Amino acid sequence: MSLKSTDLAYAIFEKYYSDNHPARNILLTHSRLVRNKALEIADKHPELNANQQFLSEAAMLHDIGIFLTNAPEIGCHGEYPYICHGYLGREILEKEGLPHHALVCERHTGTGLSAEEIRMQKLPLPHRDMVPISIEEQIICFADTFFSKGIETEREKTPDEVKQTLKKYGTDKVEKFSKWCTIFL
Repeated sequence: MSLKSTDLAYAIFEKYYSDNHPARNILLTHSRLVRNKALEIADKHPELNANQQFLSEAAMLHDIGIFLTNAPEIGCHGEYPYICHGYLGREILEKEGLPHHALVCERHTGTGLSAEEIRMQKLPLPHRDMVPISIEEQIICFADTFFSKGIETEREKTPDEVKQTLKKYGTDKVEKFSKWCTIFL
């Protein structure tokens, strides 16, 4: 599986994930599924005025930072905890001159993380809000919740399964996801 060679995401992806990188296929599959769901939402809801080109690129790049994390079950053997992949991806894409795409990386974890949550939970993240703001950020964040990386990479979770997963992070996460369901589904 590959991206279109004309795609901006392809050039960035190729720079960080060689053909023999152990996480390459998992990440490509996951990113493609998230992209497809995000574009499906944008097609279904033209009133949201989502930029589909940006959605496609940013969805394909939202997890670019996973190779820097320690997640051997998906082929990543970096030094950082997995939760750091968002802000690490932001740093990568900022260096690539893609500041808006970079924000998607940082803001896509779960339904987003506030600076207060990061401090209170003592997460190994910069103490700043990492919450999706733009409609494209929200769509990609929402689409991402339906797909895991690993054993069942290609299976789309149901909204109830996503809510069950989010429940352990707080009722506010479930409420935000439920609100998105009414807007995006």
